[in-house]
Amino acid sequence: MRSLIARELRLASRQGSDTVAALVFFIICGTMFAFGAGPDPKLLAGLAPGVVWVAALLAALLPLEKLFGADFEDGTLDLLLLSGLPAYLVALAKSCAHWLTTGLPLLLIAAPLAIMLRMPSHVVPLLLIGLVPGTLIFSLVGTLTAALTLGARRGGVLMALITLPLMMPALIFGANAVMAPHPLAAFAFLGAILCLALPLAPLAAGAALRLAVE
Repeated sequence: MRSLIARELRLASRQGSDTVAALVFFIICGTMFAFGAGPDPKLLAGLAPGVVWVAALLAALLPLEKLFGADFEDGTLDLLLLSGLPAYLVALAKSCAHWLTTGLPLLLIAAPLAIMLRMPSHVVPLLLIGLVPGTLIFSLVGTLTAALTLGARRGGVLMALITLPLMMPALIFGANAVMAPHPLAAFAFLGAILCLALPLAPLAAGAALRLAVE
């Protein structure tokens, strides 16, 4: 599993366009919200948590179509499933690689984007704390939907239609935790969603991968 994660990171470093595209999209999406809402600082501050979370969710979707696609087309996925590594660990390794190459960079630039949107500096740490489990959930659920739509016609559109409703609970609790008077409950719900997604999403994704290659 470590070797597979290392392989994915090497491929991502050689083909860094996907990560760069996700980061640029994240910044552009947040900036467009700011232009659309207007220059009112109070309005921007109120919208900032939701804007950052929605932009992070949409940016995390961009690399998912290629997560299994190239391996499926050139036969690498068949070899991975025959290597002795269980299918759910293959899916979990892909999720880890997706988070390291997409979720982690999004975390690093979320704070500057939030400050640009006039979010009060004392609540920016709450935003980042919520985005840690949030981006992990995005990677786990995104890996599941990428496996479910593998080989399907117009898989990218279908993947987005499946992924967005599944990620809605994390989006709601994550955005509300930033400005809520008592954010601990929202963080607890985020943790509960992550605890459900961590075992279930790789298992379901592994089963979907086996069906796709048969």
